[in-house]
Amino acid sequence: MSSHSPHGQSSLRTVQVLGGGNAASSAHVRSLAAGLVARGVRVTVCAPADADHTYDFTGAGAEHVPVPRSSDPGSVAALRAACTHADLVHAHGLHASFRAVLALGGRTTPLVVTWHNRAHADGARAHLLRLLERRVARAAAVVLGTTSELVDRARRTGARDARLAAVALPRPRAAENPEDIEPPHPKVRAELGAVERPLLMAVGSLDRHRGYGLLLDAARAWRDLDPVPLVVVAGEGPLRPELQSRIEEEELPVRLIGRRDDVGTLLAAADLALLPGRAESRSVLAQEALYARVPLVAAAKGGIRELVGDAAALVPADDPHAFAEAVAGLLDDPERCAELRDLGSRQAATWPTEDETVAQVLSVYDELTQPRPMI
Repeated sequence: MSSHSPHGQSSLRTVQVLGGGNAASSAHVRSLAAGLVARGVRVTVCAPADADHTYDFTGAGAEHVPVPRSSDPGSVAALRAACTHADLVHAHGLHASFRAVLALGGRTTPLVVTWHNRAHADGARAHLLRLLERRVARAAAVVLGTTSELVDRARRTGARDARLAAVALPRPRAAENPEDIEPPHPKVRAELGAVERPLLMAVGSLDRHRGYGLLLDAARAWRDLDPVPLVVVAGEGPLRPELQSRIEEEELPVRLIGRRDDVGTLLAAADLALLPGRAESRSVLAQEALYARVPLVAAAKGGIRELVGDAAALVPADDPHAFAEAVAGLLDDPERCAELRDLGSRQAATWPTEDETVAQVLSVYDELTQPRPMI
C-alpha cells in the first residue's frame, strides 16, 4: 500500500498514540496529524481527553479517541480497539509506546516509535524504565529519535532500525505588517512584576530532572545584582511545594506562576530564557526562545548542543555557579545578547520545517506498508 494514490489521496489508516504529558510530543502530533490529513492519510489520535482540548487534534482533521495515560487493562483495551483497522501505529514517548506494544500484542501491524526525550527516574523505577525501553525498542519496526543521543540509545537497547527524526515545532506566524503592531511586552512585564528589572523566563513541568534546584541555587547569586532580576517559572508539577518553600525561606527573586497557555507571549517579553535541566533533548523552550530572538542560557547536556549549536550560552551541567555567572554576564553585555539573537535566528532557519517532518514520516510509513516487489 502506498500513502499516495495517483490522485493524491490515500487509503492509509494510521493511529497516533500519545501520552499527552509532554508539550513537545503533543505539538508534534498535532502538526503531524494536520500534515498527514492534508495528504489524504486517515489519522486517529489516541490521547487523553485534555490533550485534545489543548491541541485540537480534531481541528486538524484527525479522529480523536480518548485513552487515559495509564497502562491498566481498560486503557490498553481501548487502544487495542482503536488500532483494529490501522495499517500502521505510531507511538510518541516511552509510556505511550509501551501501551501500544501491549495493545498490538499478537498483531502484525507495523509499529513506529518516536522518542522525543529520555525518560528519567530514580531507584527501582529507573530499572523499570530500562526494561520498558528494551521492550519497546525491540518491538518497534522503526524507532525515530529526536537527537543523535536518543538514536544511539535505541540501538544499544536493541532497536532493529533506529533513525534520526526530523521533528519541527510549528513556527510563529509573522505579522503582515509588524510595524503597525504594538508589542505587549510592557503590559506582560508589569503583570509579572518585572518593571525596571530584567525578566528571566524558565518553562517546564516542576520535576526534578528539569534542574529547578540548580536554578534556585543560581538565583541566590542574582540577589546581589542591581537591579535584581526576576525569575519567572511557568509550569506545574510535584516539586511546587518544595520549590515554593525554598523561595520563601531564602527570599529568592523567583515566581512560580503555574501552567500557562500564553508561554510564547511571556517568553517574547523576557530578557533571557533559562534551561537549567541536564536531561533536555529537543527542548520546546529552546526552540521558542530562538524563534523569539530571546538569548538562551542552557546546561550543555542531552541534545541541547545539537539543537542550538553556538546560538546559546551553554554552561556545564550541575554547576549553579557557572549558570549564575553566565546569566549575570549576559545581563551586563548587550552586544553579546544581540549576537545571540542573530545567531539564534540563523540556527532556527536550519531546523526542519513541518512539511519536511511530514515527508520523512510518510517515507517511513510507505516503507513499512507498501508491498515489496517479488524478485
